[in-house]
Amino acid sequence: MRISDLLRNKGSNVSTANPKMTVAELIAALAENNVGALVVVEEGRVIGIVSERDVVRKLHRSGAAVLKAPVSAIMTTDVVSCVPTDHVDSLAEIMTERRVRHMPVVVDGHLTGIVSIGDVVKSRISELESDREQLETYIAGGR
Repeated sequence: MRISDLLRNKGSNVSTANPKMTVAELIAALAENNVGALVVVEEGRVIGIVSERDVVRKLHRSGAAVLKAPVSAIMTTDVVSCVPTDHVDSLAEIMTERRVRHMPVVVDGHLTGIVSIGDVVKSRISELESDREQLETYIAGGR
């Protein structure tokens, strides 16, 4: 299965953040959108990603003052991304190796979707269930 197939089922709506918004505003956006990370976009281009984990670590190091800081101060700028033609299996491997839970889908520098580790797991479970059903049908037909 390709990322484009996954996005076709999931949808391509992505919650984003502005690099100038405060960390407090970011936290509110994470809660309102019920997501674990926001892609940081400026002038239509992906420039970073920021997760709940980033916020917690900065709060631990810097205290409550970080809530007034801009998102650009805590975001990850080395964004691991993928393209719609990538395979879900290869994405799972990359997410595991790079220890990322959210991966923006980017085409020509522009955000077209986002895939979470939960999406990858859900896709894999669906594939396994389909394989199981095919095997059961094959076995039942062979009797």
